[in-house]
Amino acid sequence: MTTKHYPKGLGGRQRDANGEIRQKRGDTLVGTLRETYGDNFAKGTRSDAKLKTVLERENVGSLSQLIKKK
Repeated sequence: MTTKHYPKGLGGRQRDANGEIRQKRGDTLVGTLRETYGDNFAKGTRSDAKLKTVLERENVGSLSQLIKKK
């Protein structure tokens, strides 16, 4: 069985089979995201909080919207 690789998209994220860029999972921890986006990402939020919690608190629908908002 072979694995098909799709071109990487924005921010080095992998694309799905239909060509769309994969969404960051809501259960990704803030601490993990800080490794990519810096220590000031979601400032005032615990590192064990989940991305979906931050998105709800900030009233945005995606990680990219959150980053643009800040």
